[in-house]
Amino acid sequence: MSGFPIDEEAVRRLAALLEETGVGEIEYRDGDRSLRISARGAVQVAAPLEAAAPPPQETPAAAAASPPQQAPAAAEGTPVTAPIVGTVYLQPDPQQSAFVQVGDRVQAGQILLIIEAMKVYNQIPAPCDGVVRQILVSSGDPVEYGETLMVLG
Repeated sequence: MSGFPIDEEAVRRLAALLEETGVGEIEYRDGDRSLRISARGAVQVAAPLEAAAPPPQETPAAAAASPPQQAPAAAEGTPVTAPIVGTVYLQPDPQQSAFVQVGDRVQAGQILLIIEAMKVYNQIPAPCDGVVRQILVSSGDPVEYGETLMVLG
């Protein structure tokens, strides 16, 4: 990308900050250019910026139509906990279906939900193979660090 020199040391410092804080990605903007570094190793450079998409939001009618899906309280398994504080979203956007539902078989690394923190959308992957036994949150819920969001069995 001509006209947008990349400061390799700055990229290294941002990557170290990602690792240190556990944040999913960092985006740096300078005028009409941006640099996004993801914890998954992808680096994206964009110029010029397009209008940013609004964060996923659930309408009151959709929220009423999709209560949290839970299996019986006796379900045991692997808890999926929030790695950060933020707002949880169970689907990529309000018009799409949830990433997973109770009873779905998932594979390690499969995206289960998103946690938005400071305008950064962090994908939360399954820690192991299994079946979704419980979903303990609803889209739009605030979550705390370490809070159990789902249970896989």
